[in-house]
Amino acid sequence: MLRPGLLILFTAALIQAQTCACTIPVFRYALDRWETDRFQLIVPASASHNDPVADLLRPLRANGRANLDITTAREPGVSQATLLDSKTRQQNLWSGSLDKASLDALLDSPGRQRILHHILAGDSIIWVIVGDGSPEGEAEAGRIEKRLKFLENVASLPIQDPNDPDSQLGPGPALMLKFTTLRIDAKDPAEQILVSMLAGPEGRIARGQAFAAPVFGRGRVLGAWPLQQLDDATLEESSMFLVGRCSCRVKNENPGWDLLLNVDWEKALKEAGESRTATTQTAEPPAPAPLKVPETVVSKPSPSVASAQPASSPEGIPQSTILLATSALLLGAVGLLLFRSRGKPNKD
Repeated sequence: MLRPGLLILFTAALIQAQTCACTIPVFRYALDRWETDRFQLIVPASASHNDPVADLLRPLRANGRANLDITTAREPGVSQATLLDSKTRQQNLWSGSLDKASLDALLDSPGRQRILHHILAGDSIIWVIVGDGSPEGEAEAGRIEKRLKFLENVASLPIQDPNDPDSQLGPGPALMLKFTTLRIDAKDPAEQILVSMLAGPEGRIARGQAFAAPVFGRGRVLGAWPLQQLDDATLEESSMFLVGRCSCRVKNENPGWDLLLNVDWEKALKEAGESRTATTQTAEPPAPAPLKVPETVVSKPSPSVASAQPASSPEGIPQSTILLATSALLLGAVGLLLFRSRGKPNKD
């Protein structure tokens, strides 16, 4: 049921790619340039007279970080707040009384924190798998994870030209190819609003049904598919579209809807870029240490050893032997001279 729409989208993307010089992948173009759609929180008129509630809403009204607009209900009988979706502003995602706990649950959740962490780390796509806890659902989730790991190994990003003015990346994490899977329990009380946002427009996903949704950019959901309908072909087409070159730069001409996230994107992306730069600098290999020149060691005999051994001539003959021989020659010469002097006749 969903495949024909994807095929039309990808065909149009290929046609437009011929005239578009931009080589930035779709997921990164969305992170750099697509502003998030805003949700609408309708509060009862009595909220303005409730000081604790008014104090909670005041920071959100004055340049709050979340993509959320707050309006006051015109009907005097409204007693509960209502959260409407960002795409049609007709789907009721939540209704209830406003207090700190309920407002915190509207703005954030552990699942959304994990999605935000992966986005700012540079992950290309976060495939969120909302499970129902059944053995069939677990098997399908395992199949999807295995297929995505294979696709990550065989896919590639468009070649980037740093000198191309149409393909300049904005501040943020390093551009890389990484498919991440994130499992959410459909029955987790803390994630009920997130599950409703991931499921998208009413009628797409039945309540309690296990499904998967790819998240990219600044919390953009490309679509939602029941696990049984998310075959390998659909999984591949969706993933390859998001890592392919951005051919359609207008957000409204692309499918999908946004999540409600409590984050200042400009500040978060700047910090992610600075963190990347700092990590790159510290990761540089240290300068090689200077080579050590081997020391020449001269061994000298100890005094006791030197005195115990007689000195030798260059030829290796002991000096004492030489002295004895010299003395014997001198004595012989003196004796010969005396013998000759006595043997001569006396002329007197």
